[in-house]
Amino acid sequence: MSAELTFAVSIDRFPLRVPFVISRGAKTEAVVVSVTVSDGRFTGRGECTPYGRYGETPEYVASAISAVADTPHLLANRAALLAGMPAGAARNALDCALWDLEAKGSGVAASKRAGITGSVAPVTTCFTLSLDTPEEMARCAKDAGQYGLLKLKLGGDGDMDRMAAVRQARPDARLVADANEAWSEDMVGPFLAAAGNAGFELIEQPLPAGADDMLEGLAHSVPVCADESVHTRKDLPAVLHRYDAVNIKLDKAGGLTEALALRDAAREAGLRVMVGSMVATSLAVAPAFILAQGAEWVDLDGPLLLSVDRDPPARLDGGLLYPPPARLWG
Repeated sequence: MSAELTFAVSIDRFPLRVPFVISRGAKTEAVVVSVTVSDGRFTGRGECTPYGRYGETPEYVASAISAVADTPHLLANRAALLAGMPAGAARNALDCALWDLEAKGSGVAASKRAGITGSVAPVTTCFTLSLDTPEEMARCAKDAGQYGLLKLKLGGDGDMDRMAAVRQARPDARLVADANEAWSEDMVGPFLAAAGNAGFELIEQPLPAGADDMLEGLAHSVPVCADESVHTRKDLPAVLHRYDAVNIKLDKAGGLTEALALRDAAREAGLRVMVGSMVATSLAVAPAFILAQGAEWVDLDGPLLLSVDRDPPARLDGGLLYPPPARLWG
């Protein structure tokens, strides 16, 4: 570690209001890795969510961040970090902490450093309905009446009934769904047709990453979005003729720096953009607000699922999610 910068790492736990269920399992708390980077005068903060789907554990990610002490040149600037550390949760926490440190040290907001000339606008975020029976998901959809955009977690068998039940319960809502790689090839055609009949706007990652080639050239009325199939810019060529959109997440991209570059590359390639996040706190979604400006779909409801959040938090008002104050991040 250089004499100029020091950092600290911790594993923190935030309980959820209710269990969060997807096709791979359930969780009752958000387990995140937090990092602070200090130059002695100012301190930048970052947060990431290790994801077991990619072989990450909180302990592994915390260790990877701590290992940067042996390679301090990686913290010289964000470009050095991008070049010298692989994409993933560990790099995300450090990259976002460097953005925050730069903002606090310079007095120039991170959003302005990212090219946003005005204020960061609030966003209409998806509110996620955990995977459950059609009846229970319909009940939850009704209970989420303050949200105009709902995101269903799907799991394969029974998904047509789930989509139909939620649509019947919420004829007023915009709907998207995330299959989390749970569909088989035989399901794709009829399930996408059912999604179209129910007025869904988007289906995320129906097939497993690396086994989604049947989507190439497949006729479909509902746009299909790559999530697990796209992490960084290098993944775009493989999905251009399979997907209509990409879900960009800071933890997958390895930070705001790469995520912004991926967003621009995706748009140039003609892909639409969703900005997502893991189940995490307002510290994790604060930088994602920059990325989300102008995105077609935004899924930053992680803090809304918590029973305890960071202070000051992002806030929901009139159906819009507002970014947390700059004293938290940026």
